[in-house]
Amino acid sequence: MANIGLFYGSETGYTQIEAEMIQKEFGGESVVEVFDIARAEASDFENFEYIIIGCPTWNVGELQSAWEYFYDELDNIDFSGKKVAYFGPGDQVGYPDTFEDALGILEEKISEQGGTTVGYWPTDGYEFNESKAVRDGKFVGLALDEDNQPDLTEERIKAWVVQLKKEFGL
Repeated sequence: MANIGLFYGSETGYTQIEAEMIQKEFGGESVVEVFDIARAEASDFENFEYIIIGCPTWNVGELQSAWEYFYDELDNIDFSGKKVAYFGPGDQVGYPDTFEDALGILEEKISEQGGTTVGYWPTDGYEFNESKAVRDGKFVGLALDEDNQPDLTEERIKAWVVQLKKEFGL
């Protein structure tokens, strides 16, 4: 059984592709089990000590629709003792005042439920004005921008997975 659960929501397919890239970087299905949040249940989170959350920021700082629907279910999940990492695409040029807000919204809620955030990512190399996903000068997770920096996605994912392996103690 995989020891990492990756839960993602996707409208355009980018977050799903990124989730599959992360799964591959970790070593495949035997290490990371991937769930589309639109078909997941709260009980699916119970089986994992390590969790990765993937959510794009949609419209003006909103959660992707399946995450929006699932959001209240997070109150029914005990994340105590779980290390949780976040990733997602955003558009730093088109939405510089809400870049990666979805990651910040989910990280805040899951932290309230006992989750320990890992996988903080530097803000260097991004141009934006504000973000609910920034804590102490870093993003709460991996910020990706398929609209403006698609050429950096693969190398960012590779570097982030190396970082997560250390933080997960794998």
